[in-house]
Order: sequence, then C-alpha cells, then structure tokens
Amino acid sequence: MSGKSVLGELIAWQTGHCYLGEVLVARTVAGVCAVLPGESPEELVAELARRFPNAILEHANNSRAEWFAGVMNYLIDSRRPLSVQLDLRGTDFQRRVWRALQEIPSGSSASYGEIARRMGVPSASRAVAGACAANPLAVVIPCHRILRGDGSLSGYRWGVRRKQALLSHEQGLSDR
Repeated sequence: MSGKSVLGELIAWQTGHCYLGEVLVARTVAGVCAVLPGESPEELVAELARRFPNAILEHANNSRAEWFAGVMNYLIDSRRPLSVQLDLRGTDFQRRVWRALQEIPSGSSASYGEIARRMGVPSASRAVAGACAANPLAVVIPCHRILRGDGSLSGYRWGVRRKQALLSHEQGLSDR
C-alpha cells in the first residue's frame, strides 16, 4: 500500500501515557497505521492529520480496544511478539527497511550500514536512514535500534532523548 490515505478513509485513534510521554495509536480497517509519541494529545492529533490529510479521524476513546492495548503492552515489553496487525504505508524500499528493522531483537541494535547490507544494497545507508525518518510507527517499527556505525546515538524522528529512553528501557528488559 502506498503512503497516501484514501479519500474519506476512517482512521480511529486513541492516546495514552507511558515513559515516552503521550502516545497516539491510530488504526485503519487494515491495522495500526501510526504510533506517534509526543508532548500532548493535541500535537499528536495534528501530526496524524498531517500524515493522513484525506482521512476522517475519529477518536476511539477506548483504552481497552485490542489494537490500542496491544501497542501499549508492546511499549511496556517489546520482547513479546506484537499482537496487532500493521498497516504499513510507504514505498516498497521503506517497507523493506521497516521489515528488516523488525528483525532486530529487543535490547539489540544495528547500524544503517548493517541494515543496508542485510537488504543486499550495501551502498544504501543514507536511504535506510531516510526510511527510518519516514517511519510512522514508533517502537513497533524499531528504528530506535539503529545506531551510527561507531555505535553512538544518531538522530531520531521523535528526539534523541526518547531514543535513549527506549534503548535503556529495552536493555533493562533484556537484563532481567
């Protein structure tokens, strides 16, 4: 599926709070299409509207909804398999990168170059970085697990502070 939303497509959304701050989870009939961390629900709904300009956005107002609870539970413990279907919207290359990122175990990391090599396109490190930056599914597509080639933190779409919090959280899980 492309990155465009269908005219009039219904997207349900719900917000919650966790160690990352506020988190918005949104879904279409095909699955979860966005997981966005931020500072306030208003900011996150505005970002969702920018990402899906043709969609009809509907507040689900149901923290017990299976799709919302499944994502929030994954935020708590990313060692467990994700229990929700994803609606991945991007180019073919972006979706290939995102699938490669999902293969990195919780508590582990890789470099942009490693992901490019795993995908069979060793010269595509910058394109991998671009796909990470375009990722609308924070944590469930774990672009936070990508580090620079020297092992240091690189940029993160939702801020380096959140990236460090995610890595520390996952490392703490793997130390248990």
